[in-house]
Amino acid sequence: MPDFHLFLNDDEKKYLKELVTKSIADQFDGRDELPEAPKSEVLKRTLGAFVTLKIDGHLRGCIGNVQGTGQLFTTIWEMARAAAFHDPRFPALTREELDKVEVEISILGPIQECHSPHQIQVGVHGLIVSRGNKSGLLLPQVATENGWNSETFLAQTCAKAGLAADAWNKVGSTLFWFEAVVF
Repeated sequence: MPDFHLFLNDDEKKYLKELVTKSIADQFDGRDELPEAPKSEVLKRTLGAFVTLKIDGHLRGCIGNVQGTGQLFTTIWEMARAAAFHDPRFPALTREELDKVEVEISILGPIQECHSPHQIQVGVHGLIVSRGNKSGLLLPQVATENGWNSETFLAQTCAKAGLAADAWNKVGSTLFWFEAVVF
């Protein structure tokens, strides 16, 4: 079972949230230059991360990188722009919306194959279901926000992948789980 412990202090969390807003604002202004690397060693680690944008509590964009391709602060910078401008479920964020955006960041721990679906803990584990060329991922907080039990969480992860609700339990499907630090 995953067991992910990552400590971020309040200053590191604040830095990352401000980085999301700066990344989006800089995109509006045509600036692509990454800020200088922070002093924090945690923010320089290679970790997967998702940036979720909401307005008035409603999803407005959510994009992430499961494994991370570089330092965490760089991944957050890139995922902020992807969530704001490239989430296919939504039109690109407007400059007027930027002041209304609520930012949530999820930093992912290691992804492991889940051989014990009965041990899934709602609000603790995120899930990925993969079958053929289809896969779906739901972050740990999605189940909590929707009041789902673990069975519904599994079914909804399958739905996100465009699969039947019970596909997670079928031969040829693979179920993965992970933990995340969400703030």
